[in-house]
Amino acid sequence: MAQIKTPPGHRTPRMGARQIYEALRDQILGRAYGADGLLPSSRALAAELGVSRGTVTIAYEQLAAEGFIEIRHGARPRVIERERVRTPSRPLSRKVRLSGYGERLRQVAPRSEEQSRNLLANFRYGDLSPSDFPVLAWKRAVVAAMTRRPARLAYNDPCGSRRLRMALQAYLWRSRTVRCDVDQIIIVNGSQQGLDLCARLLLNSDDRFVMEDPGYLMARHVFAANGAAAVPIPVDGDGLDTEQLAKTEARLAYVTPSHQFPLGGVMPIARRHQLLGWARKFDAYVIEDDYDSEYRYDTKPVPPLHALAASQDVIYLGTVSKTLSPTLRIGYLVVPSQLQSLFAAAKQIMDRHTPLIEQEALATMLETGAYDRHVKRVRRRNGERRQVLLDALRRRFGDRTQIDGAAAGLHVVVWFRDLPRTSEAALIEAARVKGVGIYPVTPLFSPDRRHQPDVVGLVMGYAALEARQIEHGCQLLAQAVDQLRSRRLS
Repeated sequence: MAQIKTPPGHRTPRMGARQIYEALRDQILGRAYGADGLLPSSRALAAELGVSRGTVTIAYEQLAAEGFIEIRHGARPRVIERERVRTPSRPLSRKVRLSGYGERLRQVAPRSEEQSRNLLANFRYGDLSPSDFPVLAWKRAVVAAMTRRPARLAYNDPCGSRRLRMALQAYLWRSRTVRCDVDQIIIVNGSQQGLDLCARLLLNSDDRFVMEDPGYLMARHVFAANGAAAVPIPVDGDGLDTEQLAKTEARLAYVTPSHQFPLGGVMPIARRHQLLGWARKFDAYVIEDDYDSEYRYDTKPVPPLHALAASQDVIYLGTVSKTLSPTLRIGYLVVPSQLQSLFAAAKQIMDRHTPLIEQEALATMLETGAYDRHVKRVRRRNGERRQVLLDALRRRFGDRTQIDGAAAGLHVVVWFRDLPRTSEAALIEAARVKGVGIYPVTPLFSPDRRHQPDVVGLVMGYAALEARQIEHGCQLLAQAVDQLRSRRLS
């Protein structure tokens, strides 16, 4: 019999059943036994290893259960000679076969973002400050959800907690003048799943969809992964240019009319009516992403498209990612009534429903007013951060930059008038060396580059930073810009 070796790091020769099993399995795979393939009896192996016979029996039974050996009463265990227990000399290569969706996803999937934990100031958009999360209010709401209705720990309605949908119905009416029935609200795992549901239900492969250019990159990825083709329509200070949209045939349009992402324009009423007229003309749907309407600093939020459309042409998309935390993954759709049952069926097939405890906790915060109080508090804090950033940018760069989108939201777009777009990568690297994370606007433009800017533009988020980090970050960014300018002039 081949000798069983004690595993590395095992200080005593006494082996357990698991260790014996692993040692024998490895020897069988390595073809360590002779032509007869016989293992010692359980009594003989137990005596050799100084363990109980029962310990060896457990190891043998596991090997037999996995098909490595055959055990017969009164006979020694015999190794089963099968090709499947042989260890190949090298891993076998296999051609990856994917579905059409998989192949498209391989082409459009976004690259993972680099870890940036060691940065002194990270201006990445979408992050929120942990200090802003309402820990005590959320903890109370979660405890209430866990203790008040234990039956809620079972499978539930794919559309979401009815209690949460009723609370959202009231909230949307008082905050955004969105009028809808409770049954039109579908709770989703963040806005990203909402977009995916829309793509699956409304787009066929080779259909066309309208995207703002520049616009939200992840929306473009979702629709493209489903086989649809993007029709980029440029934006200006008033959002989507509906004049260029007029003759464009498409199945749906994705827009951010209340605060265009990323440039910040607000679509005026005339363009809103033109957009809705386009949807009726081509029998298309408009997805209205109202992603950060809570953050308007100089004026009141503009009523959404949904308020004009009698809810038949517009699918309204909202989220708590910009108010509570993006890690909660709670968003919601308000869908036309004739689509409600289809969205419910698609949601059930996809993942049954969004986690219920979090839904019930959010419902509690909405019902008690805790959510409204929290939004008011973080709006004030982010308004202060915004002002610190604007002051720092103006002080460090003056009229060498142009700032867009400062009236609302959690980011601004900063254009560097005297830095050509070709210096974008060098500036990002120079800033990162100094400990500053900055992110270009160019990936948000259409890949065909018809509307790409001529100068460097940065999307600068500020909601995750404190005032001193913003100040220091802008100081270091100015140093990086000056160094880049000096190299260009030398």
